[in-house]
Amino acid sequence: MDGRHELKYYINAMEYTLLRTKLRVIAKPDKNAVEDAGYTVSSLYFDNYADKAVTDKLSGLSRREKFRLRYYNGDTSFIRLEKKSKANHLAYKETALVTAGQCSALLAGDYHSIRHEDTPLLMELYTKMSYQNLRPRLIVEYHREAYVYGAGNVRVTFDSRVRTSNHVEGFLCAGHGAIPAAGSMVMEVKYNGFLPDVIRDLLRTGARNQTEFSKYVAGRLV
Repeated sequence: MDGRHELKYYINAMEYTLLRTKLRVIAKPDKNAVEDAGYTVSSLYFDNYADKAVTDKLSGLSRREKFRLRYYNGDTSFIRLEKKSKANHLAYKETALVTAGQCSALLAGDYHSIRHEDTPLLMELYTKMSYQNLRPRLIVEYHREAYVYGAGNVRVTFDSRVRTSNHVEGFLCAGHGAIPAAGSMVMEVKYNGFLPDVIRDLLRTGARNQTEFSKYVAGRLV
């Protein structure tokens, strides 16, 4: 599994408009997009009672991980378990499909429902729920507009309208009772071994601040 570089920047409305206009000339919209409107991402994050995922992030540990469930545009017929990890300044992601029934069981506290030895990632989550006390902790929902560029496997996303809820039992229901968690728009640039010059030149447009923004941590701090 190859690691990817991840760069994050706070941007304002003017920068977004300029960057979006240029990206639409050289890159393709993400497959999850609903016409020009982007799409909605709904995630459920796991953590333990010591808030390990939060403290590891805030401490800036070079090696850390977090688990989440995710679906798009309110469609709970396609749910993924994802493990995001960081090591040596590179990001790694592993995924596995989860049924709505398995997700509902997890929300109800029945983590034995994901004990499947033929799916290593589900077994890893089951093990860590058993021995590290990982539990569903927070819902994070936001709007994403994404573009992909083939060379370097580049993906540029604009994330906004971040909302959060600790009513994890309602993860599969519309609304979640979410409240705003962050007002800023964040641009993320993800790529493999190299960043093509055309994308690098694009990022030089304007002056912006790089950030280590985490939607999960922002939600926990609300």
